[in-house]
Amino acid sequence: MTKPINALILAGSRGGVDPVAAYAGVAHKALILLDGQTLLARVAQALRDAGATHIAVSVSEDTVRAAASALGLTVLTAASGPSRSVRDGIEALGTPLVVTTADHALLQPEWITRFLADAPADADVAALLARQDVIESAAPGTRRTYLRFADGAWSGCNLFHFATPRAVAALDLWAQVEADRKRPWRIVRRLGLGTLLRYMSGRLTLVAAIAHLGRLAGLNAAAVSTPFGLAAVDVDKPADLDLVRDLIARR
Repeated sequence: MTKPINALILAGSRGGVDPVAAYAGVAHKALILLDGQTLLARVAQALRDAGATHIAVSVSEDTVRAAASALGLTVLTAASGPSRSVRDGIEALGTPLVVTTADHALLQPEWITRFLADAPADADVAALLARQDVIESAAPGTRRTYLRFADGAWSGCNLFHFATPRAVAALDLWAQVEADRKRPWRIVRRLGLGTLLRYMSGRLTLVAAIAHLGRLAGLNAAAVSTPFGLAAVDVDKPADLDLVRDLIARR
């Protein structure tokens, strides 16, 4: 990072029993131990090593709250969903703000610094994404949710940069995308008829789609492509945890 920046780690709960936490035998997946560190500690360390000077964590459970405090993180109470929690994080920390998740188990400082370096200077908000071929080369057999565009199939990397105060406008759109995260066609439908037709005919690129979504929200939005396929691997299901443990063991 060229200058100090604040960061927010999302570690809330969607309610009910988390299958990954249950599989690992812990109260919350942020507390899963990997190579002697909790996932929360690993993510916080990666952010610090990338230059973040103030890190907050959005939590909904006391066990995670205690762990975050022990790590010297600022603790914020998680809202009803990630977009609302990010809004609260921006209110508390301001912009620019890097946002990631506590289950980003393999997060590396160079992924963060490369992302920020590659993000367009005029972008109010940027999201990191990886192409399917890049992901499958780094983690053969992993299953991700992909958005398919003219320039390939893409998966999100749970890393965002809210660069300016205008980026708050993206959060209402994010709330809508949250509801449709497993139904990509509904996300694309929000682009409008003309853009939807371009998507269906295979002529819409990811960059164009994200830029158009940004215009709908009244800001400059950018999709940033990462060369690091493992950046798309988070711990959403037990199979992901097995994969991550195997990758760590092989290192």
